[in-house]
Amino acid sequence: MDLVDICANLTHESFHDDIDAVLARAHEAGVNRLAITGADEASSEAALDLARRDPDALRATAGVHPHVAADASERVIDHLRALAEHPLVACVGEAGLDFNRDFSPREVQERLFRAQLELAAELGLPVFAHERDAHERFMAILREWRDRIPAIVVHCFTGEPAALDAYLDMDCHIGLTGWICDERRGTHLLECIHRIPDNRLMVETDAPYLMPRDLKPKPKTRRNEPANLPHIVRRIAEARGESPETTAKNTTATARRFFGF
Repeated sequence: MDLVDICANLTHESFHDDIDAVLARAHEAGVNRLAITGADEASSEAALDLARRDPDALRATAGVHPHVAADASERVIDHLRALAEHPLVACVGEAGLDFNRDFSPREVQERLFRAQLELAAELGLPVFAHERDAHERFMAILREWRDRIPAIVVHCFTGEPAALDAYLDMDCHIGLTGWICDERRGTHLLECIHRIPDNRLMVETDAPYLMPRDLKPKPKTRRNEPANLPHIVRRIAEARGESPETTAKNTTATARRFFGF
């Protein structure tokens, strides 16, 4: 397979000591391109620094996750703008809303989400978005900006079929993770992901998070890696009633367009 992992949090501290080995294992597994996610100002800088190491295979995003919206600096948008003007920064984000844990006040999350959508519109960049338990507010805010941003991917989609249909109706891309490999909470996704058009589906590990629960043999560590993406692709392909090669080909073509590989 030739795959693109659209969400690898490779600036996470768990990767600091063996990033070269992680990238080598990804390449050996056929994960030949990766988008390194920026989740706050510091990790967005670090993601760009890492992407500079291999401009053919790596891209970065620049944004502030809703969990840490309350910690953003007063000049956060200026900081993100400076990063996003670099050609290796493919998207604004990770931006969005998370009402599941409310680590930041909801009004702060919404304000920063709007500001990042405005930045994406200003720069003509796609948006790498996060939404959990906030579908209605997310849609209401996105609706204000959708016609001014070129593209958006709702990454790590875990919602219900009605939410999926709403995102597709708004011409969003959808990112799927190893959540679908979790028999406790991901089975509902297996029943609806066949609805996603070939040119709107992308795949991701969200490493180091969301280790697929059905990997065999069971990993010795809970740290997920991009090298596990082929397993996720095979599970998606089974649910969509197509071959893994078809899923790989289509998701890779879509991701290459979206992230400018």
